[in-house]
Amino acid sequence: MAEIVQQRIENRIPEWEQLERVGLFTKKEIKSMLKRATALEYKLHRLIISKVDFIAYIQYEINVLELIKKRRSRIGYTFKKEEIEFSIISRINNIFKRATTKWKNDLQLWLSHVAFCKKWNTKGQLSKVFSSMLAIHPEKPAVWIMAAKSEMEDRNSPESARQLFLRALRFHPESQKVYQEYFRMELLHAEKLRKEQKELEKAEIDGEYEFPLEIMSGKLAEVVYRDATTKIQGADFILSLLNIAAIFDFTKELQATIIQDLQGKYADHEVTWDFMARRELDAAVGEELQSAKGRASDIARREERCCQVYEEGLNMLNTEAMWTCYVSFCLERFKRKTNVHELKEKVNISTARQSGLLSVQVQVLLTSGGSEQAAAVAMAATQRHSQSVAMWCLALQTLLDLGSGTMGKIFQDALTHINPKVHMNAHTHTQNWYCKSRPASILSWLTSYIHVFLSLHESRPFSKAFFTRMIQIEKEQETPKMTNLRDFYERALSEFGSTDDDLWLEYIREELGPRGQPENCGRIHWRAMKILEGESVERFITQYTLLQTGHI
Repeated sequence: MAEIVQQRIENRIPEWEQLERVGLFTKKEIKSMLKRATALEYKLHRLIISKVDFIAYIQYEINVLELIKKRRSRIGYTFKKEEIEFSIISRINNIFKRATTKWKNDLQLWLSHVAFCKKWNTKGQLSKVFSSMLAIHPEKPAVWIMAAKSEMEDRNSPESARQLFLRALRFHPESQKVYQEYFRMELLHAEKLRKEQKELEKAEIDGEYEFPLEIMSGKLAEVVYRDATTKIQGADFILSLLNIAAIFDFTKELQATIIQDLQGKYADHEVTWDFMARRELDAAVGEELQSAKGRASDIARREERCCQVYEEGLNMLNTEAMWTCYVSFCLERFKRKTNVHELKEKVNISTARQSGLLSVQVQVLLTSGGSEQAAAVAMAATQRHSQSVAMWCLALQTLLDLGSGTMGKIFQDALTHINPKVHMNAHTHTQNWYCKSRPASILSWLTSYIHVFLSLHESRPFSKAFFTRMIQIEKEQETPKMTNLRDFYERALSEFGSTDDDLWLEYIREELGPRGQPENCGRIHWRAMKILEGESVERFITQYTLLQTGHI
């Protein structure tokens, strides 16, 4: 082991000599780097190696690269990059390769290598990394898409990107995301060729240039569309492809084809009618309207045509989903203050016919100033649907918007009707209310609320935001208790400790504060290094080092 380490260190001597010779580092700094590099190399050659050691070595070398970059900028020296930076970059790539060979299933490690290659512009190495990663993780569509995009954007190779998408479809023949990105890539390629042709024609440059018409016109993208819609059914999917095509100004014919397919195959689907109705708002007019009155009249006619399409859809599909689309459209236009009375009437009629749209009716009443009516409708909904979490949340949110002082009682009523161990949405509304209004009269109720939280510590699932809010509430007390804060942090870390490095740092900062015990920081740091995974370890090491040195 010692011979291998010694050989690796000796290979770095020319690099260090160059750094000292050109004035980027002092002799003392080179000695420090020699000592540090030797220690890191020995860790990578132990019988039992750790992923953390590899990440620490990589981070150290990246920090050296960044420092060299800053010092070059400061002294204005731009030479000898091949002997210095290229050597360090090659070494980092080799360390990454050794790490990913050892921990093949650690996707974050692979992605860290990809990020490094992109940042330091090693395009040839980037393709090799993606090739190796895809050999290990062919079951992940996102990796195929990332690799194809890299070929298209970083290496300017649409043919390689196309081949990757075709290979991805062999593994994932029914992946909507792969087809969507493949479709987008072909359209982007067509747009790029069209721009190149236009620039050449504008410059009047002599020479023969071949631009494949089937690609420039979007025919290849249409082939992708046909194949995709043969394999994957659904109006939502076709609409997603239509939205992609609509970004490009040369796809009018392709868009018409997609719309024709949508109407022909999915006329009995709510999203089709919703799309066709909203499309009326964007219909072209014969001439530009100059006056405000003319524009308002035109908008009114467009909205009326939208409503007519919705009515036609309701005649065919009298479903709650169809009514929801119609009412949502009316509410959006109502908020724009256009055709207020007509749209308000349509919303009220619609919500009266569909009890599932009570939330929309409450929004309409709040928007139009009917606060008392909104509260009454919301409370009536809780009486009619007492087991529904959504109805209780609607009532809590309405009272929150109105600044009502009865929200605490309503929350307690909700807890008697629903199971808070399964449904935690009501807690979120209560937290929001607390943050907006905190009079002294609710402190006793707040204590009760915290007690409810502690009694439900075995409930699942919790979000990080929930724990963060409870920590915030405790800190805002007149005499915050560190025991409570530690309890909240420990519970949060039991859920998110393997990926959330920021949470560990917040816990350490709390112990370093006036309420904490700094001697606990070492134990917390040790646990973090043991539990964190992937890229989170690298970020934690960096941030913890900055914290220790007083830079954050």
